[in-house]
Amino acid sequence: MLVNLDYVLKKAQREHYAVGLFNTTDTDMLEAAIAAAEELRAPIIIGTAEVLLPYGELKLIAPSIIAAAKRASVPVVVHYDHGLTFERCMEALQLGFSSVMFDGSAGDYETNIKETREVVRIAHAFGATVEGEIGHVGDAGAGDNLLTDMYTTPEEAKEYLAATGVDALAVAIGSAHGVYKTKPKLSIDRLREIRAAVDVPLVLHGGSGLSDEDFRSSIREGMAKVNIFTDLCLAGQRAMAEGISAGRDYLTIRNMKVEAIKEAVKTKMRLFGCEGKA
Repeated sequence: MLVNLDYVLKKAQREHYAVGLFNTTDTDMLEAAIAAAEELRAPIIIGTAEVLLPYGELKLIAPSIIAAAKRASVPVVVHYDHGLTFERCMEALQLGFSSVMFDGSAGDYETNIKETREVVRIAHAFGATVEGEIGHVGDAGAGDNLLTDMYTTPEEAKEYLAATGVDALAVAIGSAHGVYKTKPKLSIDRLREIRAAVDVPLVLHGGSGLSDEDFRSSIREGMAKVNIFTDLCLAGQRAMAEGISAGRDYLTIRNMKVEAIKEAVKTKMRLFGCEGKA
């Protein structure tokens, strides 16, 4: 069942669990993610991000994701993650995505507000939802998770939400995208302050590589959506390496990869507390 973020995140926020966004660059990852959600009777958010388009072009992957979402027996949000340009966000909406994230966080504040507000206006006309970001969730490889001056403040969150009308809000509390060089340290106190200041579902980016306790504490204190990608890639990569080492044929290796990614998704869903919530 194809739905938008409001359908799955408002309930998650009320009941203190989180729904995972699992980015998929091909139909192998898509198959694994949907199978995991159906087996656990869990809602799921599936999509791709603008930085991933060189590995799975939007026009190529979108029809498969949307068709799979509509066929699924659980709620599936099809989300365009970290849309860096207005044009690509519009393309995603036209292709049938039920949600988009416009990420203007790296630009100047006023432009971010103006462009995000316009994306919200158009997306809502499509019946789609919009995620925005305030503060800056950086690059783990560059050590951005150590830069506390990038953390979102409660005042910023409240002002940004009022100015844009986004349906979900990604905030920076110490996580970063990619593979961490050093152990990340989340500011749960800052998250608690932001949660008290705004009533919109909050989003944790850079989830791959965080500890189980990081997830539990951040979800307990208000995160309703968690983004995962790197962990899925690593699970699939390990499975393929094992298959090659064992001399398996290509199709067997492919199935090993799908199964490994599915199990990685299920592990995260159980940790996020969304099993049985569909």
